[in-house]
Amino acid sequence: NARFASPGCPPIILKIEHHDAERVYTHYRAADFCFVSSLHDGMNLVAKEFVAARDDDDGVLILSSFAGASRELVEALLVNPFDVTETARTILQALDMGREERRKRMQLMRRTVADNNVYRWAGRMLMDVARIRQRQSLGRLTTAA
Repeated sequence: NARFASPGCPPIILKIEHHDAERVYTHYRAADFCFVSSLHDGMNLVAKEFVAARDDDDGVLILSSFAGASRELVEALLVNPFDVTETARTILQALDMGREERRKRMQLMRRTVADNNVYRWAGRMLMDVARIRQRQSLGRLTTAA
């Protein structure tokens, strides 16, 4: 970090403290990119919060291929966080990405996040339960015959 810093401006700032929603939103909006480097499924909410905060349709999301959100937010740049060279190339790609490509990717991800909300999730859960009950009742009918 020190090697690439300019006076008073380190390229990466690690914040290990609690931030309220407004401050988190400010950080997300100020970032050129958000890198979710999960080594296993996790941090999906962080990825979706970043996308939701970017109502300016800017910024780049880099997702670990191990994060569950990588299957939903397919416009993100995917990376294997164990591969240092690939990770460095992907960060450079994010920093060099043109405004129009950033905008298109972010708009598509924002639509995905807006569409796949808690109400849709709850509806799917209820539909799954209904299907399971139908299968169970069909099984009882088949066994009784």
